[in-house]
Amino acid sequence: MPDYSPWPDNSFTYQTPHAEPVNSRRISDDPEFHSLRRTHRRFGIRATVLSVGGFLLYVLLSSFAPGVMNQPLLGHLTLGLALGLGQFAVMGVTAWYYVRHMRTKVDPLAHRLRAQRHRNETARPDTAAQTPYNTSPRGFRTW
Repeated sequence: MPDYSPWPDNSFTYQTPHAEPVNSRRISDDPEFHSLRRTHRRFGIRATVLSVGGFLLYVLLSSFAPGVMNQPLLGHLTLGLALGLGQFAVMGVTAWYYVRHMRTKVDPLAHRLRAQRHRNETARPDTAAQTPYNTSPRGFRTW
């Protein structure tokens, strides 16, 4: 092993320079962020259960209760065909409700968090140039 050190303090290991700790909170520490995630997750679970449950019910009825699915409703329209067409309605309603939910519940929270984060970042001049998100005048939409 050599008798000299390549580092200025004559140590044999490199240590990172000591920087002042940044007094900033992470966005994930904010209670509103947790509320946003909880709201989005809760909706996702309900929409998934509704959609997948409808498809699963249709497949199970088709497989294990063909007599029920073959019952005529109007002319050649059977219960199975009506339920199959109903899947399109379920998906349409789910998509519509998703957009409505995002615009009424998630987007306002996201915009409030973004504005708060922007205020915090611009209040500190040392990190104002390092803004990690889009600050274009067009804005940011979650949907």
